[in-house]
Amino acid sequence: MVFEVVVEVRLRAGIADPQGATIERALPALGFEGVDGVSVGKSIRFTVQAQDEPAAHALVTDLCHRFLTNPVIEDSEISLTAAATTAN
Repeated sequence: MVFEVVVEVRLRAGIADPQGATIERALPALGFEGVDGVSVGKSIRFTVQAQDEPAAHALVTDLCHRFLTNPVIEDSEISLTAAATTAN
């Protein structure tokens, strides 16, 4: 099976987010009031082949821990969707 994968990566709680803080400080000057808790992360999208969804999730989890994230300072959230198949 082929799965579409989205990995959302964000800094762990308590880790400084200077990009998010800069954006949050700039918003009132641009007329955006009442916006709080801005954080900057990254979204990684790809497809993966696996026997089933649990196998795909395990593979992507390993990929996150070993390559896509820094598990010391970042958390990741994995979303899997079975890829649409096209008939020939």
